[in-house]
Amino acid sequence: MTEREKMIAGLPYSVLDEELIHLHRACVDACVLCDSILPSKLEERREKLRRILGRTGENFLIEPGFRCDYGFNIELGENFFANYGLVVLDCAPVTFGKNCFIGPQCGIYTAVHPLDARERAAGVEWAKPVTVGDDVWFGGHVTVLPGVNIGDGAVIGAGSVVTHSIPARVVAAGNPCRVLRPIEKSPVSGRSVD
Repeated sequence: MTEREKMIAGLPYSVLDEELIHLHRACVDACVLCDSILPSKLEERREKLRRILGRTGENFLIEPGFRCDYGFNIELGENFFANYGLVVLDCAPVTFGKNCFIGPQCGIYTAVHPLDARERAAGVEWAKPVTVGDDVWFGGHVTVLPGVNIGDGAVIGAGSVVTHSIPARVVAAGNPCRVLRPIEKSPVSGRSVD
C-alpha cells in the first residue's frame, strides 16, 4: 500500500513520502496561481479551481485566499460559496453538500498528529474525513476538526471550534461548539424549516 493510499484510508502514513510531498507542493502552487487570476475573471478562476478540486458542482464560488493540501480529496456540492481565506487540509476526504455558505477565514482540518513528539518529528500522521451536509452555513472563523460530520441545514456560529459532529437543523456555536437550539421556523418567512 502506498503512503497516499494509507492517507486516504485513514491509516498512519508518512508525510515525508516523496509522492505526497510532490502532490502537496503542486497543489499549493496551483492555489497560489489561482489567486493571481482576477476575481472578476470568474469562469477562468472556476476552471482553475476545477483542476485543483476532486469534484465540484456546476455553480460554485471560492473567493481568493483559498488553500488546500491536495485538492483531490475535496468535493463541493452545487451552489457552494466560500468567502475569503478558506483553508481545507484534505488529507482525508472533505465533502460539502449543496447550498453551503462558508464565512471568511474558516478552516476544515482532517490531519491528526501523534501526541508523542518523536512520532510527530518522524513525519507520522493520519487523517479522518469531514462531511458537511446540504444547506449548511458557517459564520466567519469557524474551525472544523478531523472526523466531524455536520448535518443538513445546520448553522455554525462565528468563531466556533467544532470538535464533534453536529446534528441537522440546529444552531451551534462556541469553543467547543455545542448545539444551542433547533431551527424550527424561518425568522424571515415564519415557515417551518424542512
